[in-house]
Amino acid sequence: MQTACEDLRTTERLCESDSAGVMETLRNKIKKSESLRKITTTLTLKNEEITNFLCSLKQSLDNLEANSTRVQGDLESEFSSLHAVLDQLKDGMLTRIKQERASRTYELQSQLSACSKALESSEELLELANQTLCSSETDGFMQAAKDIKDSVTMAPAFRLSLKAKASDNMSHMMVDFSQEREMLQGISFLPVPATPELATSECQVCDNTVSVAWTLQEPDSKIDHYILEHRRTNHEGPPRIREEYPWMVVEGIREMEHTLTGLRFDTRYMTFRVKACNKAVAGEFSEPITLETHAFLFKLDAASAHQNLKVEDLSVEWDSCGGKVQEIRKDKNRTNQSPMHSPARVSLMSPKRGPTTRVGRDRFTAESYTVLADTMIDAGQQYWEVRFDKDSKAFAVGVALRSLGRFDQLGKSSASWCIHLNNWLQQSLTAKHNNKARTLDCAIPDRIGVYCNYEEGVLSFYDAKLKQLMHTFRAKFTQPIIPAFMVWNGTFSVKTGLQVPSVVQSGQRKNSNTSSSNASLT
Repeated sequence: MQTACEDLRTTERLCESDSAGVMETLRNKIKKSESLRKITTTLTLKNEEITNFLCSLKQSLDNLEANSTRVQGDLESEFSSLHAVLDQLKDGMLTRIKQERASRTYELQSQLSACSKALESSEELLELANQTLCSSETDGFMQAAKDIKDSVTMAPAFRLSLKAKASDNMSHMMVDFSQEREMLQGISFLPVPATPELATSECQVCDNTVSVAWTLQEPDSKIDHYILEHRRTNHEGPPRIREEYPWMVVEGIREMEHTLTGLRFDTRYMTFRVKACNKAVAGEFSEPITLETHAFLFKLDAASAHQNLKVEDLSVEWDSCGGKVQEIRKDKNRTNQSPMHSPARVSLMSPKRGPTTRVGRDRFTAESYTVLADTMIDAGQQYWEVRFDKDSKAFAVGVALRSLGRFDQLGKSSASWCIHLNNWLQQSLTAKHNNKARTLDCAIPDRIGVYCNYEEGVLSFYDAKLKQLMHTFRAKFTQPIIPAFMVWNGTFSVKTGLQVPSVVQSGQRKNSNTSSSNASLT
């Protein structure tokens, strides 16, 4: 019996030893598999890089052949053009020489003919005079002498100018091409413009514009213009091989600076590069720089919208039949439409973007015709604008806490602040908070700008076109807030990706030490 127990224990030890060995072998295999997998992944990435580089080299060879053929053709064309200019110049100068020779030949031949005739007439008179002198007749001598004298007096030989009317000197038609020859001998390939250098310290991002400046190490009078390229990106630093956004090109820049206007900053950064061009060739692009384009970007959360509000991206339209239509489709199209799953969130995650779901609550209902943004504000200074239909029966824009109830109307609870337009019975524009209202003594603008300074608890509304302050709330935000909108029988659209305008910032600084005239609403 004791021997059997010992054999059993021995067997158990052997089994345990074998099991430990198997486990150790399995762990070693897993480690080696993970190591091999890492090596395989690294090798795969390296092979992909080499493959891409090979494709790049092949493309470079093809481009080299095409570019060489192109510049050779351009050179032949330029020389042909130069030869054509010289031939044309030569033909013109030869024509002038021929015309000058023909003109002088005509003058000299005419003078030669006149002189020949005068000489012939003079010789005839001389012979007649000699014959008269040798005549022995005395009766007609006196008359003959008188006739000869009159003929000599009227002879052409005495009216001729014995100075040539034209010169035989053609030296004024000589040319000296020594300077031109020296200049032609100096013809060489046009130098490639130097690479500009972007001056980061001179670049500015302000009021949704970007001013970019660059320099050259040495002045180059041959530069005709510059080409600036820019593209949006969410990555800081130099451009990546694969970017989501393409390069945008600005050509024909004559100065060493350029300002991009009318931008919407829907990415965190913008990358810039520039190159110089003369009349024939462009230089290399500068080293790219990346500028931060901070702006508040959000979209409207359709999942929070009242059923009578038709939401499309950043625009909303009142639809009196919306509730009925959506009730019919409710069961068919029920999906998770929280802000974390909204199209805006999938396309671009903002550092400020977070869940705006009001826990345990559905979309707004009853007479709370409200829709929220899909992005919270929990820090910093933000700005956005809204354009609305002035003929709307009611419209409101402001901010709300996440705890805003599904039945709550903007401005009628402690969880929301807004400016409210009422076109029902009598038109009025009021600032509302916690069910208190203050009538605003200002014209109804075309669009409203909303400024929020979260840390200082400032919420200001502006005439977005004139940048004139309409009203300021001063509050203590103890939790994140969300842009909120309301419309009844009307439409509105929101513009985001905007920086805080410099005019607004300077105005806020001036008023930072003054008390609000609307303390009763805070």
